[in-house]
This record gives sequence, structure tokens and C-alpha cells, in this order.
Amino acid sequence: MTTAQIGILGKKIGMTRFFKPDGTNIPVTVIQAGPCFVTQVKTTETDGYAAVQISFDEMKPRNSTQAMIGHDAKAGAAPQRMHREIRLENDAEAQAYTLGQEITLEALSALKFVDVIGTSKGKGFQGVMKLYRFKGQIASHGVERKHRSPGSIGSHGTDRGHGAKIKKGKRMARRMGDEQVTVRSLDVVKIDAANNLMLVKGAVPGANEGLLLIKTPNRLYKRKVRIQAGA
Repeated sequence: MTTAQIGILGKKIGMTRFFKPDGTNIPVTVIQAGPCFVTQVKTTETDGYAAVQISFDEMKPRNSTQAMIGHDAKAGAAPQRMHREIRLENDAEAQAYTLGQEITLEALSALKFVDVIGTSKGKGFQGVMKLYRFKGQIASHGVERKHRSPGSIGSHGTDRGHGAKIKKGKRMARRMGDEQVTVRSLDVVKIDAANNLMLVKGAVPGANEGLLLIKTPNRLYKRKVRIQAGA
């Protein structure tokens, strides 16, 4: 997209349903978005690239660190829980922000679609059946009690030229979830700027009370480009 990058930080409240004027209802996620504060403005002259750092969710100083307390104090803000950086195209976009500036949902009022970035729910250490939907071992007579195991992997240890090691990327048991996930081009159903609430169609990553970054979509399908343009 050619429009300038706009972003705001928020917190996932939960899911509900939204009724349209014609009576149909759609599943929506309620997000408390903002207000945020600009805690740093980066330019190519000072940092080698253009970006803006925004913060969200005031916290007690005793739960922060001296470095972060001082960093936020330079912007005239109380200690903030979440800080995220949004890359900008050039210094002209960075100069549109000022240190300590407050960013509210009104900044996103013109957007009809947004990208939402969050941390997915952690599932702990999981096996291959839950991770990759392996069918498991057969359950007929004579099979050991290891029906959910991945099976033999020894034959996969002949990576020629790299020793008798299992190839990288082999699908085996590992930790599941608790990783950054981006959901692209979600429909903005409603914005309640007075209460700092945004409703987006569908689910967003993470559990309730999880922190999110909502920003301008990086890419849209042709149909959504026309809708965003108001055609």
C-alpha cells in the first residue's frame, strides 16, 4: 500500500457478536486500542532509518526498570508496559510525529481493514499428532502402546555431506504456540473512539487481556483495495 503506516497498541477484551442493520450477525473481537504515546522518533540522520516508537498501558514504576522509566519520562509519560516500533518510509513521515504525542483510535478511523499482531496462546510441549496432525501408529493387535509416536526417524539421518544427523526441519515433538502471529486484512466493523474500543471481524491471536499491535495492512486483495478506496 502507498498510504503512510499508522499503528496503535491495544489489548484484547474478548469475542462477541455484532448485529448488522439487516439483522444478520457476525463474530467480532473487541479490542481496547489506545490511547498510546510517542516515546521515540527515529530518523535516518540519528538512527539510520525512519521509525516511530509508541507505548501503551501505564504501569506502576516499581514493576518497571530504571532505564524504561527514564526512557518514558523523556516523552513526559508514566512508565508504560508495552513499547513497539513502526517502520516508516522516510523522514517526512517521521516528522509528522512529536515526542510525547498522544495517539487515539481517531488516527485509524479512515481504515476499513487492519493487520493485527499478537502472541498466540502457549500450548506447552506437544507431540506430532497435535502439532502436525499425524495419524499415529496403527491400533491393531501386537502394536506397542505408542500409538501417538512419530515412528522411526533413523532412516532420515543420511543427509549426504552433513554427517549422519537428522535433517533440519524434521517434524518432531516441540513446544507449541507462544509465538508472534499476524492476522492480515481484518475487517473493521466499528470504532468507538469515545471508549477506545475497536471491533474487528473474526478472531485475533492470543488470550483475553493479551497485548496487540493494530496497524495499516501491508497488502490487500483487489476487492479490498476498492473497498478501502471507497469505490
